Amino acid sequence: MQFAEFAARASEMEAEPADLATVALVRDLFRESGEELDTVARFVQGRVFPAWDTTTLDIGPRLLREALARAAERNVTADDVEERLAEEGEIGAVAAGYDFGGQRGLAAFGSGGDGDESDDLTVREVDETLRELAAATGAGSEDRKLNTLFGLFNRANPEEAKFLARLVLGEMRIGVGEGAVRDAIAEAFLADEEEEDESEREKGGGRADCEEDGDGESEPEPEPTVRATDEHLAAVERALQVSNDYGMVAVMARELGIEGLGAVRLDVGRPVQAMLAQAGTVTDALDEWGAVAVERKFDGARVQVHVDGGTDEGGANDEDDGDDVSVSVFSRNMDDVTDALPEIAEFAAEHVEAPAILDGEVVAVDDDGSPRPFQEVLRRFRRKHDVDRMREEVELELHAFDCLHADGEDLLDAPVTERHARLVEILPEDAVSDLLVTDDEEEIAAFEADSLDAGHEGIMLKNPDSTYSPGDRGKNWLKRKPDVETVDLAVTGAEWGEGRRANHLGTFLLSARRSGGDGDGSDSEYVTIGKVATGITDEKLAELSELLEPEIASEDGQTVELNPSVVFEVGYEEIQRSPTYSSGYALRFPRFVAVRADKDAADADSLERIERLAESQ
Repeated sequence: MQFAEFAARASEMEAEPADLATVALVRDLFRESGEELDTVARFVQGRVFPAWDTTTLDIGPRLLREALARAAERNVTADDVEERLAEEGEIGAVAAGYDFGGQRGLAAFGSGGDGDESDDLTVREVDETLRELAAATGAGSEDRKLNTLFGLFNRANPEEAKFLARLVLGEMRIGVGEGAVRDAIAEAFLADEEEEDESEREKGGGRADCEEDGDGESEPEPEPTVRATDEHLAAVERALQVSNDYGMVAVMARELGIEGLGAVRLDVGRPVQAMLAQAGTVTDALDEWGAVAVERKFDGARVQVHVDGGTDEGGANDEDDGDDVSVSVFSRNMDDVTDALPEIAEFAAEHVEAPAILDGEVVAVDDDGSPRPFQEVLRRFRRKHDVDRMREEVELELHAFDCLHADGEDLLDAPVTERHARLVEILPEDAVSDLLVTDDEEEIAAFEADSLDAGHEGIMLKNPDSTYSPGDRGKNWLKRKPDVETVDLAVTGAEWGEGRRANHLGTFLLSARRSGGDGDGSDSEYVTIGKVATGITDEKLAELSELLEPEIASEDGQTVELNPSVVFEVGYEEIQRSPTYSSGYALRFPRFVAVRADKDAADADSLERIERLAESQ
């Protein structure tokens, strides 16, 4: 598929306000993607790699601006591109405003005049080139990336350049989130089609065209019809949950249909999204489920531990195969943190005797085993250097509370109680979170009191019969904490300090997430709710400045605009209505608590949650 065709379709999606019509456009694109289907399914979401793969292009806004300047007409500088960015507001519009193509004419001249557009970009070529960029490391890698990007933009027309620039930064901005892709896969390859629809696709590629009536006026296109059933959607959703790979699932649906999707299984070493909890009460849980599975809520960081290798056909370790055991540890965001948490990998390799996928929390502990604050755990997660030294300073323990896979068997459909029983079989007792199943409120209260006395956050309440739904924040898991409220907010701006803090960012602008059409965070915008400057030492300011400076999008005097990437946990005294900020609310007496390194900006608290908290005060 030509990249120009992909860009044209993306423009249609961007201009389409209706959800069903957008799904129809994605569906038609998928049907016509041919061998590039897996790539197209990622590109429409602004992804080069599958959702489970944490590989990045490692190309920041500055490098992209330099590439655009080099590919544009003469005398254009990166500063010129930045000025246009300040005017336009997003990089795609800036890229579309330049006249690239300095080498296109030469390529056409060398084509022999036979009409072969040999220099036209293809989807496959863009994908392969961006993957090469991601693999470029070491001395001179930045220059190689700059030259490669220059080559791509030099061959792009304005529409191609628009979406190429967005793709490089992972910001497609066409209103196509994970839900739309899921529905489009079901509509394209699983839904039953009427005969006339099939013949229409053969003639016109599947897209409805306006037809002229007898008076020469164009008739409007018909409203899209949803033909995918709940069964079709559930099959795609399930395959996506298990694989976390939209490209693979799209190809599987096209080639093997609903039966093929049903055969998709977990793959040890390939992380899946974590099942999430929402706030709730013991009364809610008992009224809904009768009996409740109660666990401790640890003040740690979520991890997914994958153990593979070193087993025979029966699943038990051979004595000579211990060195073959492979362990990967992933964060909640599916980042590979194995190197940063070597003791967790070593513990799993030593104690887990069969392939397994474990879900749990990593907790920092004192010499006596007492839990240390959550911030101590985060000191380890971002560590790339001096890991051995930090290992001595911050001791970590694994507390596993769920088992997704054990010894060749997927357990997602097993109830909580059965999954916990498998944990007990796999791990030592002190590494497994206690599980209490009861319908007695007093027993739950005593368990909670013990948990708090031990220094933990509170308790988790789970439906004992519930399955594990990756990425789902449903009603089957509830978290109950003491009545001390904090919010997790994206940092979207800052101000340079003064005096001894002149070289540090401070007074950070905080924003809540306003969800896009799918409500999954993938197409969010951010609305301001306040600023925080208290609770931050000079040492912490230096750390925060180092963390946030790469996210600077623009500067105006002392004020800095930041790309929404980093999330702060912020305490507050009260939420009040305020016209000062775009959310309509303001935090009273906000104080910095911690950086939520385990969260992306798409995981920040929503405006809806802010509204609920304000109403409940």
